[in-house]
Amino acid sequence: MKNEARTSTGSISRVYVDRRTRDEGYLMSHHHCHPYYELSYIEHGSCRFFVEDANYDLHDGDFLLIPPQLFHYTRYLFGACLRCGVYFRAEDLSPELIARAPGGIAFFSQLRVFQAPAASRRRISWLLERMAAEEEEFDELSPLMLRFQLQELLLLSSRLCSLLSEKIADIHTTDQQVLLAARFINEHFRQQISAADIAAASGFSPNYLSRKFREATGIGVHDYLVFIRLRNAAFELVSTDDSVTDIALRSGFSDSNYFKDAFKKKYGITPREYRKKR
Repeated sequence: MKNEARTSTGSISRVYVDRRTRDEGYLMSHHHCHPYYELSYIEHGSCRFFVEDANYDLHDGDFLLIPPQLFHYTRYLFGACLRCGVYFRAEDLSPELIARAPGGIAFFSQLRVFQAPAASRRRISWLLERMAAEEEEFDELSPLMLRFQLQELLLLSSRLCSLLSEKIADIHTTDQQVLLAARFINEHFRQQISAADIAAASGFSPNYLSRKFREATGIGVHDYLVFIRLRNAAFELVSTDDSVTDIALRSGFSDSNYFKDAFKKKYGITPREYRKKR
């Protein structure tokens, strides 16, 4: 079986693996997004990911899971970096694996950063070496082999790794009350939550939280809530066949017209046009 090429913006038909060392200063041609997941693991060195409007510095033992359709870009600013990228679709995840993830398939709808302890990194690198070898020696059994190896990698990560929950959806601050507010929004955005609800979770008054949140993050509490809801809706548009109205309601929007206007303002196209690009 011929090993088909993977493109940065097109669809894929199987699990792909790209394990290579990038030298300091290597430049990607542009920001991009694609209709499939990207799981990156840093084996040696460091690199910086720009995802949407935030950046994440990754080091030895760090994983970054990027859901479909998030714009991202990678820079190598700290010397040579051995990075392994694993690219896969929702259908490459087994039902048993999805059932074990916190929140099921919704777990995969958000950017995730998790870290392998030093004592376990050799085990993870060994598995990634096997996956890279399967990609290199590709034959008619390789698609199935890579799919099984993906399940093993994710299960192993679930067992060994720590989820870095402080890095919540573009919030970069050491202010614990602001992080509590951001975490509450991420956990309850599907519900009709108010500014008072969010403030209560943080321990601040609504007015004080509003000022602290903007000072710490550069974005208002309400704007952040809308951002999280839109990002979830964008994921569901390309990963389900549910109606736009149902997705809007499930993402926390009570007004479908407001949802459509907010979506077009963020992504530059309507929800239906966005879905057609998957």
